[in-house]
Amino acid sequence: MTGTRLKRIEKYIEGDTFLATYGDGVSTVDLDQLIAFHRNHGKIATVTAVHPPARFGEMIFQDGRVTQFSEKPQTRTGLINGGFFVFTRQLFAYLPEKENITFEHVPMVRLTNDGQFMAYEHDGFWQCMDTVREVNILRELWDSGQAPWKVW
Repeated sequence: MTGTRLKRIEKYIEGDTFLATYGDGVSTVDLDQLIAFHRNHGKIATVTAVHPPARFGEMIFQDGRVTQFSEKPQTRTGLINGGFFVFTRQLFAYLPEKENITFEHVPMVRLTNDGQFMAYEHDGFWQCMDTVREVNILRELWDSGQAPWKVW
């Protein structure tokens, strides 16, 4: 579980600030800007908030006539947990010493209720790879030479 894994790394964290990710997403998030945002607000936790890609095409219409169609656009409304985090060591006080702790449930809710959870909004590219379909999307971008995350 995510909370249990975070708790297990406590002894390896030497400084006050550290980053974590689920490892199942690809993004163009600027880590320097993410860290600067985190340090500026002074809270315990920062999550990268992203606009998820739409699974289906989007239609905009007026009086029944389609005025615009976009096949699987990145949504502009609604933000989700993009899985790129910055924390201070104080996070570990929110993670109990027991197994099977899901970070997204009790710890994340407590951080939110305590006013210690901030969101860094990322408007650039983000794509999870939770399914074969999503892996294929990323593979097609890579193979076509159009992978926005490839910066080297």
